[in-house]
Amino acid sequence: MTISAFVVRSAAVLLTLLFSAMPARAEDIRVLSSVAMRAVVEELAQRFERETGHHVVTTFGLAAAMKSRIEGGEAFDLVIITPAQIDDLIKQGKAAAGSRAVIARTGLGLMVRAGSPALDVGTVEAFKRTLLATKSLTYVPAGASGVAFVATAKQLGIAQALEAKTKPGASGEDVNASITGGAAEIAVLPVSEILPVKGATLGGVFPAEVQTYIVMAGATSNTASAAARSFLARLTSSASDAVITAKGMERVKP
Repeated sequence: MTISAFVVRSAAVLLTLLFSAMPARAEDIRVLSSVAMRAVVEELAQRFERETGHHVVTTFGLAAAMKSRIEGGEAFDLVIITPAQIDDLIKQGKAAAGSRAVIARTGLGLMVRAGSPALDVGTVEAFKRTLLATKSLTYVPAGASGVAFVATAKQLGIAQALEAKTKPGASGEDVNASITGGAAEIAVLPVSEILPVKGATLGGVFPAEVQTYIVMAGATSNTASAAARSFLARLTSSASDAVITAKGMERVKP
């Protein structure tokens, strides 16, 4: 075999291997996700895209808003919201029942401006004193974390005292801006939403006795492609556990 023929054949083999390693058709995977999963989804989506060639197109927002968009007819491939919301979409025939999968959960924490000292929240009584002593507080009333916090404040008998100092936010972004800009001293958010915020830090987590976990689950649409199902599998795979932990979440034990 001549050198030129050998080069041509080798090039052909390399091209065959290259294209066989690529997906038959790169796809856009449309994801509607609760902002509580943002850090996890963004990290794993980047890895998934590099490995598969598919493109994960994600919209983040309040879980309730993502559910409403689907109920309103918005097309999607994968939705990541609370299990109860997923179940309701399945009952409505808007999500595939067999695809439902719990991904992870995150506890509630208190966010403060970067450089602030850690908060005294080691016991329930200390937690109450810290909240009552703060000059200003913010959270998202319509968010799962806000609903849970209000219930906790009522349970502890401090809801009325906190009401006068509360600056409610319409979204996590509003709450973040209130902390980093100094408009509020303490914010209540899921830990997974606090850790990525620049200019802010986790001041402490809720005591175990009053901790509430926000559980996130995923489901595909009834017409989702194999690529979308594969990305959901990646989110639930034990190979992704390190990312889940690093982003302030944990797997839900059976």
